[in-house]
Amino acid sequence: MSEFDFDVVVVGAGAVGLACGYALSRRGLVVAVLEEQGRIGEGVSSRNSEVIHGGLYYPTGSLKAKLCVQGRRALYAFCDAHKVPYKKCGKLVVATSEDEIARLDTIWEQALANDVEGMERLTGAQARALEPGLNAHAALLSPESGVFASHDYMLALQGEIEAAGGAVVLSTPFEGAEPLAGGGFRVRAGGAEPTDLTCRLLVTAPGLSSQAVAGRIEGYPAEQIPKAHFGKGIYFRLSGKAPFQRLIYPPPIHGALGTHYRNDMGGQAVFGPDLEYVAAPDYSVDPAKADAFAAYIRKFWPDLPADRLVPDYAGVRPKLHGPGEPQPDFQLRGVEDHGLAGLMALFGIESPGLTSSLAIGETVAERLCGAS
Repeated sequence: MSEFDFDVVVVGAGAVGLACGYALSRRGLVVAVLEEQGRIGEGVSSRNSEVIHGGLYYPTGSLKAKLCVQGRRALYAFCDAHKVPYKKCGKLVVATSEDEIARLDTIWEQALANDVEGMERLTGAQARALEPGLNAHAALLSPESGVFASHDYMLALQGEIEAAGGAVVLSTPFEGAEPLAGGGFRVRAGGAEPTDLTCRLLVTAPGLSSQAVAGRIEGYPAEQIPKAHFGKGIYFRLSGKAPFQRLIYPPPIHGALGTHYRNDMGGQAVFGPDLEYVAAPDYSVDPAKADAFAAYIRKFWPDLPADRLVPDYAGVRPKLHGPGEPQPDFQLRGVEDHGLAGLMALFGIESPGLTSSLAIGETVAERLCGAS
């Protein structure tokens, strides 16, 4: 009988927290995932594009580049094995003017450096043959990109954790933790029935709350907690028939991939997100932004009908950089960073975090337990 209540406690039942729990449970560990909300995936994981990214953009050698490609490959296999719906529809990155073609050249070279399979360079005519109505002077085709039912994916991860003897505990906020003298942690869990529980390993992956959670772990150096920034993005839905089957992306903007198009799992056209830095998470959608969205969209879809954009939803990304600052990599902080053996603290897991989630989970498990 273990001296601990659980081998591992994971804080946060979004896609990344559940993927960490899944990877650790596959190593024979009994995992408890604590989630403050009443359902899994209610935070960052519920308010994104549900896009499976190819891995085109991220700097050579970065965790984002490595884990996006690894995670995407693993994600399709996981979806097949667990009957999670997806569409490997492919993505066109489009130069909407001659001036943007050089930016496609840079993305092409980066995609090849990142070992993204099947990439193709297309002329404008070739892109328009695939997607009539598209304004394209040139394009890149990423056939491995797609969309999927992310909540079904998270339910499958939860099922795997529970089938391995673990638990996903809802409406149970993490209130703090302290290292134990002989190793491991005592975790304070709140909610309707507050309790203390012990674990040998602790993983924090609570998205927007990552900095606050780290600050509630006794002995975690305050100077090692990166500053939080909140990047809000809103989405508009198109009323009427979807114009394209593939994902359509303009060249990325600073700090984000830009307002793009997807044909979602229900077959509807959705545009977004934009990027606005906010002081605190805010999920309102301003209908007055429809005109700005329409002007942006008409760069790649000139025939967008007037008054067909409907306000949809907003998401907030847990960024580690502010406006105009360099965009950092995923931060997976282990004992070498904070000095607390048995703890992995995750920060800044924004896009492509959903695509990368299985690979992030494997990396966390390997660093805590060793390769298996």
